[in-house]
Amino acid sequence: QVQLVESGGGLVQPGGSLRLSCAASGFTFSTYAMSWYRQAPGKERELVAAITSTGGRRSYADSVKGRFTISRDNAKNTVYLQMNSLKPEDTAVYYCDAQYGYYYNKDSTFHSWGQGTQVTVSS
Repeated sequence: QVQLVESGGGLVQPGGSLRLSCAASGFTFSTYAMSWYRQAPGKERELVAAITSTGGRRSYADSVKGRFTISRDNAKNTVYLQMNSLKPEDTAVYYCDAQYGYYYNKDSTFHSWGQGTQVTVSS
């Protein structure tokens, strides 16, 4: 039912910026909390940002706080991740996820992430 397609990744230099998009379909987007995860080689998948179904509240991992901004456009069924001041350690495949309800529960066993989009930060 839930379909998520990530896009916007690419190769950027340290200090650069990138905006990721996640297009959602197959469900009522405005009733679902959304999130972004990332996974680097040899590391576990990490929750980096989450946003409530209305977009009223946002949360971030300490490693990206102050640099990344999650947002959503419920009219377009799309969630975004604006990434600024990128560092080499941000290199990873980035995935979005959807969860029914106002708040995102990071301990939920239900995930519907898409194929991911590669972000590479290098000189």
